[in-house]
Amino acid sequence: MQDLRGRCVILDFWTFCCINCLHVLDELRPLEEKYGDVLVVIGVHSPKFEHEKDADALAAAVERYGVHHPVLDDPEMDMWQQYAARAWPTLSVIDPEGYVVATMAGEGHAEGLARLIDELIATHEAKGTLHRGDGPYVPPPAPETTLRFPGKAVVLPDGNLLVSDSARHSLVEVAPDGESLVRRIGSGERGRADGPAAAATFSEPQGLCLLPTHVAEVAGYDLVVADTVNHLLRGVRLESGEVVTVAGSGRQWRASVDDHAHDALAVDLSSPWDLAWYDDKLIIAMAGIHQLWWFDPIKRTAGMYAGTTVEALRDGPLAEAWMAQPSGLSVSADGVRLWIADSETSAVRYVENGVLGTAVGQGLFDFGHVDGPAESALLQHPLGVCALPDGSVLIADTYNGAVRRFDPATGQVSTVADGLAEPSDLVLTGDGEVLVVESAAHRLTRLAPGALSAAGASTVDGPRHRTERKPTDVAAGEVTLDIVFTPAPGQKLDESFGPSTRLVVSASPPELLVEGAGTGTELSRRLVLNGDVTGGVLQVTAQAATCDADVEHAACHLTRQDWGVPVRVVDAGAARLPLVLRGLDA
Repeated sequence: MQDLRGRCVILDFWTFCCINCLHVLDELRPLEEKYGDVLVVIGVHSPKFEHEKDADALAAAVERYGVHHPVLDDPEMDMWQQYAARAWPTLSVIDPEGYVVATMAGEGHAEGLARLIDELIATHEAKGTLHRGDGPYVPPPAPETTLRFPGKAVVLPDGNLLVSDSARHSLVEVAPDGESLVRRIGSGERGRADGPAAAATFSEPQGLCLLPTHVAEVAGYDLVVADTVNHLLRGVRLESGEVVTVAGSGRQWRASVDDHAHDALAVDLSSPWDLAWYDDKLIIAMAGIHQLWWFDPIKRTAGMYAGTTVEALRDGPLAEAWMAQPSGLSVSADGVRLWIADSETSAVRYVENGVLGTAVGQGLFDFGHVDGPAESALLQHPLGVCALPDGSVLIADTYNGAVRRFDPATGQVSTVADGLAEPSDLVLTGDGEVLVVESAAHRLTRLAPGALSAAGASTVDGPRHRTERKPTDVAAGEVTLDIVFTPAPGQKLDESFGPSTRLVVSASPPELLVEGAGTGTELSRRLVLNGDVTGGVLQVTAQAATCDADVEHAACHLTRQDWGVPVRVVDAGAARLPLVLRGLDA
């Protein structure tokens, strides 16, 4: 830090599994470009999952997500503790004299950061303590591979494969051998331009879904792409490769949407990650807000399908269920069940008859590589699923580097293949072969013949992990939950569309909370904790809407954060629990 005196510094505490952290990376890019001679951003990677502690995996993630600033590997979370971070992501702003002047949790802080940096520049130029110059980042050489961190794949009608080449911001068509390049759709530059195949641009595309023929004929395009970082759905005409935007405003989702039909091009999406045709509509795994949405290509409408935006694991009717970063979808052969890779809960979920259920998985903080009965089996951040004709489902168990199989008929989970490099999707070809999108190896890999047979599967009783963060000691009985929020410089709370703030509280286990669960508009809440429960996790979601103050055309902003706060109920515990959504030190 001494070497950075004279510069404004942002420490970005992140973990590469976290969708909110990926949103912040996108928010920081324009700030890094605008303030390049006075601002140094340093990522502090404080991992949640065991796989994220691997230095090579972190280096791959830095390339995958286009991180163009230095990243400190903090596998034991030492820096996390020193700066009192309590949520992913957390931003700490340090002035040119080395003082921490702001701490911000969550996403949506770009405008506030810009105003704060402007203030710091003015103050420290006047004091003579600001020093301009180049930052410490040195870009690595560009690698030469056909694919770079491919995300998802789909088999085309002619047997070729189309792959989302996520780090190269394009789609790649390859021959049935999975290697021979046929064509590329997209220029390879990050952007959101529609047009011919060579000129169109994407930003880290992921999921792909072919439309039924009768739908494609009316819609005017054959395939839909989840253009993840652009928060858009794009349509592709396969014959010409022409790309057109079909859903999404291009703005990231910041407010609730009901399940009614809305103009698809007017709604705000949030990191759509995968797509599947189910229940006569296109279902979207909306990873950025822990929901499923639907899109009708003929009526050109969209809306919410399942989930409440609370990040957790809870089964039930679709409108009441909780998910955590759904990232993979696949429909059963009979069309009855929609399988879901719910990555942050390390779970495989399913939709059937209007209800969300869990096949494998135990919650946000339990993960590992354990086969056997589904109720005790463990996965680690799966990103893909593939329904097989026999009713079972294959799982791209991404952070375990494995392909797993769940058989509903037996209730058993087995390992089909391991030793893979972050598999992110699975594709069943017309001849019955299974291709694995081996993302961190930048290739498609075939499962070995016989891998899906009973003899080819293995049973792994590997490590069990639980994310352990230091719990906060709280008292039994009444505890005041306070969300600390200060509008960014030049902003004020915005009541023009209703209450400017929202607070959602729940607990795991639910019996931890005697009173205080539910949704309200105040950022302070009286909780009553059960003295007979020794501890658990308080799940808190807070958001605050602000607008620019005293300007003619005020822009609107929404700051939002989800916390999973481990607590321990003890006699001498605190009677107040403060969480900083945005804080400024005088």
